[in-house]
Amino acid sequence: MASRGWAEIDTNFPTMQQRVADELGRRIVAGVWQPGNPLPVEDALASEIGVSRGVLREAVKSLVAKGMLRVRPRTGTRVLPPDDWNHLDPDVLRWKQAGDAAALLRDTGELRRIVEPEAARLAAERAGPDDVRALNDALDAMEAAAASPARGGYIEADIAFHRALLDAGGNRLLGSLGRAVEIALQHSFDISTQTPGAVEASLPGHRAVVRAVEAADPDAAAAAVLGIIEAAQQEIARSPGKPGPESEPEPGESRKRGERPGGHPA
Repeated sequence: MASRGWAEIDTNFPTMQQRVADELGRRIVAGVWQPGNPLPVEDALASEIGVSRGVLREAVKSLVAKGMLRVRPRTGTRVLPPDDWNHLDPDVLRWKQAGDAAALLRDTGELRRIVEPEAARLAAERAGPDDVRALNDALDAMEAAAASPARGGYIEADIAFHRALLDAGGNRLLGSLGRAVEIALQHSFDISTQTPGAVEASLPGHRAVVRAVEAADPDAAAAAVLGIIEAAQQEIARSPGKPGPESEPEPGESRKRGERPGGHPA
């Protein structure tokens, strides 16, 4: 498979190291370099991307930390299988969204079914006044956004609601998990809310969650959240924005043809 070349680098990052790490990560997720295979030799890869070897090394280090690469003295830098990747890393989630959006939607839905109903039970058992207030504030923001013509801010408020629910159980690992998968949730909500009527239909379920938490009713809270998740899966299946079996652009195709890293014309 041909290499993308320097024109493919996304310039929406503050440092060149981050831009190069983004490019390498996208290539790995897209299968340009298969697990077990080595990356091209350092000089050749740095020259092809158009950066110094030092920048390339720093980018490689960041992907090593994400479990995507392994560096060994005599065998070079090799791609690790997806089972070794940190799939809760925001960058890995973003690359998966670009490379296999359908699989990310499936994984997100399954994770939510496993985690959120039990998190709702904990919230109903443990939530304090501040937790209930956070849920109500997020629900108010969802209702206000749903009532506006452009519905601006609805997805952000929906994410805040589910993050508040995970926090309300008092389990810090659950709270951290919610923040880690925020990109995946936003991707899921972006798709599901494109289904006509989905926004309005989601509000009663969220209200039911708040009522159950306020009433300290774990079973009702879990059932309400499960209903939200199942409805979202149905909305995703009907959504005009549902991703198909599309692949990444061919490596030779440029996002910004004729530009070097940093947006300068070639």
